Amino acid sequence: MPTMLIRAFRVPELRKKLLFTLGLLALFRFGQVMPSPGVDVVAVRQCLGTARGGLIDMMQLFSGGAMLKLSVFALGVMPYITASIVMQLVPALVPRLETLRKEGQAGQARITQYTRYLTVGLAVPNAGTVVALARSGQLLPGCPRPLLHDDGLTSAVVIVLTMVAGACVVMWAGELITERGIGNGMSLLMFAQVVAVFPSYLSTVFVVSPFSFAVVLVSGAFVVAGVVFVEQAQRRVPVQYAKRMVGRRMYGGTSTYLPLKVNQAGIVPVIFATSLLYLPTLAAPLLGEGAAGWIARVLTSGTHPLYLGSYVLMIVGFAYFYVSISVNPVEVADGMKRYGGFVPGIRPGRPTAGYLAYVLSRLTAAGAAYLGVLALLPLVAFMILKDPGTQQNFPFGGTSVLIMVGVGLDTVKQIEAQVQQRDYEGFLR
Repeated sequence: MPTMLIRAFRVPELRKKLLFTLGLLALFRFGQVMPSPGVDVVAVRQCLGTARGGLIDMMQLFSGGAMLKLSVFALGVMPYITASIVMQLVPALVPRLETLRKEGQAGQARITQYTRYLTVGLAVPNAGTVVALARSGQLLPGCPRPLLHDDGLTSAVVIVLTMVAGACVVMWAGELITERGIGNGMSLLMFAQVVAVFPSYLSTVFVVSPFSFAVVLVSGAFVVAGVVFVEQAQRRVPVQYAKRMVGRRMYGGTSTYLPLKVNQAGIVPVIFATSLLYLPTLAAPLLGEGAAGWIARVLTSGTHPLYLGSYVLMIVGFAYFYVSISVNPVEVADGMKRYGGFVPGIRPGRPTAGYLAYVLSRLTAAGAAYLGVLALLPLVAFMILKDPGTQQNFPFGGTSVLIMVGVGLDTVKQIEAQVQQRDYEGFLR
């Protein structure tokens, strides 16, 4: 890994891309610590440690600690990620979008534009809810001081507009990284958010209990190794291409395979389930004290059986749904048949589609169970450690490790591919 990075920095073009990516990541982190206008920074710092809970900690993780700070980039990448997931799911229900998706680059540009509009549409109510919770004192419960210098409507509108503009800047930075930098921009920004809170979590665990710190590090190493193993796991379906004569040349006759990942859905089911579970929390102030108390007791504790069951069932359901719309066995089978390919022992066409659907169903079952275990992993660690300080700052949650490992492996592979593209050392050995 260090050798590959050194080789990448020696190539002027790759060096520019890496420095450009690092510069935008630094700008992103600066916007996450810069407070919005009208926010009492001293009050936020004093009361920041009082807000704890399953969903609150999860949203803090996805915002890199910026949401409760009411910073300019408080919304982080969540509006764009949610909009992207929705735009991937909607084409299965809207034929017009499905047609656009098949039109190539022009259709993809239109879908990207719709995703941007949806991002702004999601950022406005999200920012409005965060500011409303800050004005009512429910964003950081138990805080004796108001979080805003001015509780007036004008000040609230200014903060909302600032956060929405920040979400647009984050979206723009992610697209710039994808276009001119290295790796997927939004994935790298999410990676930066997760990594940003890791040092503070580890230091807090060490201060509370050095023994718990050692246990966390050892267990974290096993968790990372397990995530790497599953993320790299594939079911390779063998594919044979028949020989065919085109003009005077013979084509085909090769053997290859169709790689199907165990976790085909990635982090999408966890993000979508978290977003849906967070909606009642955002709407709690509008439902009255009784409903708000029940939501706070059930959906923000992180240990209630209803919360755990709903969380796991949503992850499993979204995993199956996402795989069903992202991988179409009928299209894959038709493409193989069009180019003379077939699975040994399976007839081309509909039998091949049925076989691929069967394999995908079995793989998705394992992948959904894997995501459910990762989601419940921090809660199991809480019960084992029985240490309040470690429970509040357990850094190796399944979701955070999945994001770090997945994005890290993806980015390293892209850097290595670009290095090998410009250096033929691997071909000469």
